Amino acid sequence: MSFLLRDASQADIPAITGIYRDSVLNGVASYEIAPPSEAEMLQRFAAIIGQQYPYIAAADDDGNFLGYAYASAFRTRPAYRWMVEDSIYLAPEARGRGIGKALMSELIDRCTALGFRQMVAVIGGASPASIALHLKAGFVEVGLMQGTGYKHGRWLDTMLMQRSLGEGMTTDPDPSVYPGTLFAGG
Repeated sequence: MSFLLRDASQADIPAITGIYRDSVLNGVASYEIAPPSEAEMLQRFAAIIGQQYPYIAAADDDGNFLGYAYASAFRTRPAYRWMVEDSIYLAPEARGRGIGKALMSELIDRCTALGFRQMVAVIGGASPASIALHLKAGFVEVGLMQGTGYKHGRWLDTMLMQRSLGEGMTTDPDPSVYPGTLFAGG
């Protein structure tokens, strides 16, 4: 399957909402129980891009939307501003075709270029496929939280994974440039 990556846009919100809806209703990556509306997904999208985090779309040659990835704040306290959390969601027909790997690689590259120093993955349901994707992208397991969610009639674990970006912890970041300018009080 041939595909291309591009910046996601507001025009993608219906497709993003549909993919996320499927994940909420049928998967365990998200601990939401009721799928959010397009209006809610638009608000979430605007908040993420409004903070200058990357939001990436994958589409095939015919323009069919295959998936998306974005980075967002792990926590909004000022000391966390150098760390991002990744999120990747794929349409069911796009899984297992290298699209997730491409989205992850692009997201890592963009976050590194923006000056972030750490990326964390909070993997709902401790999904083996998501863990494998993150391991291949250079993440390490940093913790397993057991029984953190209850969905689809069962208790779910959450895997935490982390990856250094750029210079990681080897140098001090510059608080006068993005992402040092995120979150007042820094």
